[in-house]
Amino acid sequence: MGAKLFCWPQGSPGIAMMLRALLLTGLLSWANGQEGQAMLPEEKSKIRDQIVEMFDHAYGSYMKYAYPADELMPLSCRGRVRGLEPNRGDIDDSLGKFSLTLIDTLDTLVVLNKLDEFEDAVRRTLRDVRLDNDVVVSVFETNIRVLGGLLGAHTMADMLRQRGERMQWYRDELLHMAKELGHRLLPAFNTTSGLPYPRVNLRYGVLNPLSRTGTESDTCTACAGTMILEFAALSRLSGEAVFEENARKALDVLWEKRQRGSDLVGTVINIHNGDWVRRDSGVGAGIDSYYEYLMKAYVLLGDNVYLERFNTHYRAIMKYISQPPLLLNVHMHNPTVSVRSWMDSLLAFFPGLQVLRGDLKPAIETHEMLYQVTKQHKFLPEAFTTEFRVHWGQHPLRPEFAESTYYLYKATGDPYYLRVGQSIVEKLNAHARVPCGFAAVQDVRTGAHEDRMDSFFLAEMFKYLYLLFSEKNQLHFDIDDYIFTTEAHLLPVSLSTSQPPCRGNNTEAATTVEEDLFTYTCPSTQTLFPNNPSFAKTIRDSYKYLTGVGRAFHASPVRGIDLPLHDHSMEPVEFLRSMGVSLTPLSEAGATGTWGEVHKGVYRVKLVAEVTQTTEEEEVEPLLVQLISPPFLGRTVLTAGPAKFGMDLTKQEHGVKGSIVKTSPYTACGPIENAEELSGHIALALRGDCMFAAKAHRLQEAGAIGVIFIDHREGSNSAETPLFQMVGDGGSTADITIPLVFLFSQEGALLTSALEDHSNVDVLMLPKERRLGKTTDKAEKPLGKMNIKFRLAEEGELEDGEEGEARGPTLQFVLEKGEVVLEEEEYKQQGDSCLTPGDDHMQCSYGQTVTSPPSHSPNDPNTDP
Repeated sequence: MGAKLFCWPQGSPGIAMMLRALLLTGLLSWANGQEGQAMLPEEKSKIRDQIVEMFDHAYGSYMKYAYPADELMPLSCRGRVRGLEPNRGDIDDSLGKFSLTLIDTLDTLVVLNKLDEFEDAVRRTLRDVRLDNDVVVSVFETNIRVLGGLLGAHTMADMLRQRGERMQWYRDELLHMAKELGHRLLPAFNTTSGLPYPRVNLRYGVLNPLSRTGTESDTCTACAGTMILEFAALSRLSGEAVFEENARKALDVLWEKRQRGSDLVGTVINIHNGDWVRRDSGVGAGIDSYYEYLMKAYVLLGDNVYLERFNTHYRAIMKYISQPPLLLNVHMHNPTVSVRSWMDSLLAFFPGLQVLRGDLKPAIETHEMLYQVTKQHKFLPEAFTTEFRVHWGQHPLRPEFAESTYYLYKATGDPYYLRVGQSIVEKLNAHARVPCGFAAVQDVRTGAHEDRMDSFFLAEMFKYLYLLFSEKNQLHFDIDDYIFTTEAHLLPVSLSTSQPPCRGNNTEAATTVEEDLFTYTCPSTQTLFPNNPSFAKTIRDSYKYLTGVGRAFHASPVRGIDLPLHDHSMEPVEFLRSMGVSLTPLSEAGATGTWGEVHKGVYRVKLVAEVTQTTEEEEVEPLLVQLISPPFLGRTVLTAGPAKFGMDLTKQEHGVKGSIVKTSPYTACGPIENAEELSGHIALALRGDCMFAAKAHRLQEAGAIGVIFIDHREGSNSAETPLFQMVGDGGSTADITIPLVFLFSQEGALLTSALEDHSNVDVLMLPKERRLGKTTDKAEKPLGKMNIKFRLAEEGELEDGEEGEARGPTLQFVLEKGEVVLEEEEYKQQGDSCLTPGDDHMQCSYGQTVTSPPSHSPNDPNTDP
């Protein structure tokens, strides 16, 4: 959006000063401090120069300490050579001994107007880089970084050559290298489905006995669906249609395999039969650039098929995944169910993609949420929860947030986004800069560094930051003539008209749906901002203090409760109900006024909490899971917690018996995949991702005769953690009739280990007092927690007339609760039960005290109590 300019006569300094004051006042009225203020050209130029200096430091360090290695190790000040450094697993699949960082950086040199360095780097590439190394690489990473880098560099070299200024010696050598690499990647597409293998050997392909690959059966959706830009550009520049045809076929398979009810795709797919392996669907890791490439393929190639597919997926995303400002993964077959409570940092690209489509409101909302997270943690953690706490603390200097910031500034002209970009620059210098480059952050909570500087940092981060602070007339070429790949390499949009398209570019007839304003056209600024220059700010303000950072404290008329939900990893509603807290919507509670400030860790959710007072403390009656099949024969007994719904096991004389079967998926938060196996058996299901009641409904429908839920918190056990009763999800649970019990993780590990070691494990689910093999039916009333003192009383020491006076030395228990005295006499029969404070029983013999249990706690689930 173009900014309106105010003019005044040069000879009227008083009027000019007044207008300047009015303009400044107007700006401050809608800006929050410096973030909303306009940025003067001098300040933009200063920041742009700072970005160039940062790039020089990073690129210079790579060339000085690492080249010709693939990447720089900035803490060690040396290059990372695959095979010479400790293996890092899949992350090393991007390294192919082809000077990755150099190739990935080539077109960045042109964007930053470093034309001498670009020409030198191209000569180095042609002289030093080999593409036939005997190394297994990621097809996805090699495509976007190396093939994309070669094509972007060729595009820039060709542009400079045509201008007659530079590169007059250039004869399309980079394009020839790109074509060679394309042919080395093609064997990956030799599958029955057309989806590519995830890895390929640059020298031997996939199926060759020397290739050391080709055994994989799965690939991610993004891995298969992020080929079309590079492969189509290669086809149209080289005249060989085979590249575009293979990339197009992979996209066709993904489109055909989408879930027709939701129009969503999963995260991992089988490359041979096209079956989904992971059915969670989102816009982050594993799927992200598939959606990006559908939209950008339309822009680059001018083919409506890609746009129709993108629009179909986009409607599904906005219906199911987008929960502004959040973007949450759902199950593709049951998209109303969120499958996790955290987001990964790769979804930060999505606001930029929404800008390309013209859907600015949700783009602004999500971007503002991400910005607030960076304020709290300095950088975007690799994953963070819906409460904006760290889930995975790493930050490998990813550029997606800077990318979306650039797109939003291009769309709005709002100086706010320049301030966001400035904060990125400052944090990189303050927290990632080291003497030999920039180092990834190992944990945003501690600021510790990791010895890596990925090539995408130079390929993407500096492009977006430099362009953010540059005017069009300050660039060496018109940036609008090009489209960015997912690695920010530049491909000319003229390919849609200057080169013939791939043959057979057809798709099924699109379903007739309601189209919005931006389905087939780019939006106008007048439509986005109808005479309202503060449009973006109005949207942002709703999310400005989302994480609680930067807001001053003000007393709230409604009292907040700080709950340690993350310490317990419990669902909020479940946690509150387990405490006896009932929840009432504000509208029903008659609350007036507004909520005050939102503070970190305080859960408001527009609910009023009322603690129900009871005259007698509600006691959780423990249940048992007893392993009764050989070799256990009832000797292994696990303490379990009950549920407030489902079958009441206390009313079942003999409990419920059955063999156990592990649920698939283990969380039971999606359609049950092994329903036939579960039918007539007791299901094992992992806690988390959805409510207990939802799991129980699915498993009962699958035919399970009972459910044992196992805690997902590592190390939890019944000896240290109080039992609680599982509660419903607020809906009706009357139709759940099967028994449900809960095991902490240590007890659950014993059960799952038994299942792994033995083909069949039968269990009994029953109340504690009815366990199989118990020697007495006597029901003792729990004593609760008491302070117990022990002392030996001499003969005759007890008060006269005391009933049952001892005739010899007596062990007397003195309890400080109501001065109750219990006596255990010397001559009592051996084998009576000794009571311990936890109401657990041990067989006592003459002279044995109960202060120190023999070798293990009576609550130890490894033993028969």
